[in-house]
Amino acid sequence: MVDALLIGFGGMAVLVALIALRMPIAYAMILVGGIGVTILNGPAIFMSQLKTLAYGQFSIYDLSVVPMFVLMGNIATKAGLSRDLFRAANAWLGWMRGGVAMSAIAACAGFGSVCGSSLATASTMGQVALPELRRYNYSGALATGTLAAGGVLGILIPPSVVLVIYAVIVEANIVAMFMAAFIPGLIAVVLFLITIAVYVAINPEAGPKGEVASREEFLSATVRVLPVLIIFGLVIGGIYLGFFNPTPAAAIGVFLVWIYGAVRGKVRLPEMRSALLQTAGTTGMIYLILLGAEMLKIFMSRGGVPQAMAEWMANSGLPAMMILIILLAALIVLGCLMDSLSMILIAIPFFWPVLVEINGGDFVSAADAAYGMTSEDLKVWFGILALIVVELGLITPPVGLNVFVISEMAKDVPMRQTFLGVMPFFLAEIVRVALILAFPAIVFFLPNLLSG
Repeated sequence: MVDALLIGFGGMAVLVALIALRMPIAYAMILVGGIGVTILNGPAIFMSQLKTLAYGQFSIYDLSVVPMFVLMGNIATKAGLSRDLFRAANAWLGWMRGGVAMSAIAACAGFGSVCGSSLATASTMGQVALPELRRYNYSGALATGTLAAGGVLGILIPPSVVLVIYAVIVEANIVAMFMAAFIPGLIAVVLFLITIAVYVAINPEAGPKGEVASREEFLSATVRVLPVLIIFGLVIGGIYLGFFNPTPAAAIGVFLVWIYGAVRGKVRLPEMRSALLQTAGTTGMIYLILLGAEMLKIFMSRGGVPQAMAEWMANSGLPAMMILIILLAALIVLGCLMDSLSMILIAIPFFWPVLVEINGGDFVSAADAAYGMTSEDLKVWFGILALIVVELGLITPPVGLNVFVISEMAKDVPMRQTFLGVMPFFLAEIVRVALILAFPAIVFFLPNLLSG
């Protein structure tokens, strides 16, 4: 057993080394998982598993929602939906000091509700909002920091691809996860708006006031954004109210966004072909990472690594809440090294068994559980917390993928300034984590309300 455990931990060290050497993470996980299982159990066992593993992973019905949400985001981008959102938000908020930055945050939240991808949200809204922020002479740090931080709203506000992946890993109910994510997502928007208000109150020159929209412009911008609200209401509202499951909802969303783009003349055959090709590429990448993560999980389980971690944590004598905070802090550190999807796929199969063990097992009652909730509720609560700290990885050095995306657009702003610009939003996210840790009811309010 000790030898198998050493091999398991050795495999983790090799995986980290391969990632540091810039090997694509899917290939690194497949390589380490395949060689590890071969060492522990022989090539025949590995080949036997490989024969059915891909089909077993990719035929999961819940995963069919992933390409649909990705396609919906790609079509929305080509339909110019992001520009309508920003125009409407700017009409409502742009007249205030820091209002154009606030408009960018509101538009990021709206686009994230249709797109579900943080990088796509940051990239798309950066193209739309950055010229306006420059036109009003916003400081480079506030302009780029706002857009990089606003992009992270796409990972939690439903629909979210990463949220679906997490639910599949821990076998949680996707609808419950979507419900639980809504209020924490709104809290993030409010905290980001407050952060901008405080920022410009301390440094007024960083975020000048924008222009007051005329009555005609205000009404026109508001009317133009109504289709977006209708699409969101039908897709997410339909899921929340139980009219349809996430996959049919995503299909309806794709159809509505396509109609929206076609009516506006923005989505014709070439644009649709491009959106489909982009979706195929993104989905293929996600599925390959899923396959690698499953192979790695099999290797680590056979090596006894998750079991050893759970046992060590359970016997450490640390309070249950302290262990949870340590695991969340570890996710923030991992976020400095890899993207959010890879983080979820690598870390959650190790962290989740630890929390189940600490909580008292899969079938513990809420009264007897260390966290005061059943295993099913713990899946949801931990999932929301995990995704929030995973968001932080998108804006923290040295990786900070959202920062790199925005810096590529704003080449005149040093990356150091962008990282400084996202730090106030980083602190706002820490406040959100503290609120949800202290008051789990924030997560469960909407699921309990709609299920009751």
